[in-house]
Amino acid sequence: MRYLIRFSYDGTNFKGYQKQEGYRTIQEELEKAALKINDGKSVVVKAAGRTDKGVHALDQVANLDIDVSITPYKLKRAMNSNLSDEIHINSVKEVTSDYFVRHHVIKKEYHYYINMGEFNPVMRNYVYQHCYPLNVPKMVETIQYFKGEHDFRAFVTENNVKENCVRTIYEVSIDESDNVLDIKFVGNGFLRYQVRNMVGALLKVGTGKIEPSVVKEILDSKVRGKNGATAKSCGLYLVKTTLEDDL
Repeated sequence: MRYLIRFSYDGTNFKGYQKQEGYRTIQEELEKAALKINDGKSVVVKAAGRTDKGVHALDQVANLDIDVSITPYKLKRAMNSNLSDEIHINSVKEVTSDYFVRHHVIKKEYHYYINMGEFNPVMRNYVYQHCYPLNVPKMVETIQYFKGEHDFRAFVTENNVKENCVRTIYEVSIDESDNVLDIKFVGNGFLRYQVRNMVGALLKVGTGKIEPSVVKEILDSKVRGKNGATAKSCGLYLVKTTLEDDL
């Protein structure tokens, strides 16, 4: 039987989502938990996307096949009992055998958090500790350039010239509360490091290293050039994955 799972995780102590030999990953932990439920038979957990080392998720989605007879409710409880507190299954739903979650994603919502105040050691793995004031109005001006359909090739760190880098970003915003910036991107999909690279550009604007117009020039150039910067992973969260089924 195939199941759709929604889950969240603290990415601090993981090498990322995707399984990598010799490293602790989210996928590996999920598959180890499922193995115990599936009478020792291996299970492949296929997510709608992957996150990098140190990135967190509040609403990731994936498929997995379980051969034994088990209800979604019991599968959720069994998975959580076999997982560390760093990963939690939020819901389980039975789906058809030909259901692949990657094909049903409508949009994803990412948030990136930046602390402009005093260094906070408790939040160092969950909010990027910039710890200096930023020119927020200029960052707000700049983020608007990312909205809409664009070729984001200039914001992909590992660039493959044959890859389709056209994506659509529906919503952008920057909110400030208690010296913490909440930068939001909602789009139909994101390329590897794209959000962190866009935030890196916003940080360059916020610190006065480049003007907002330069970010527009970088975007239009479709070239990952000298002005490129990648924000640290700790401030990034996959907050929501919207599927066709949710509409």
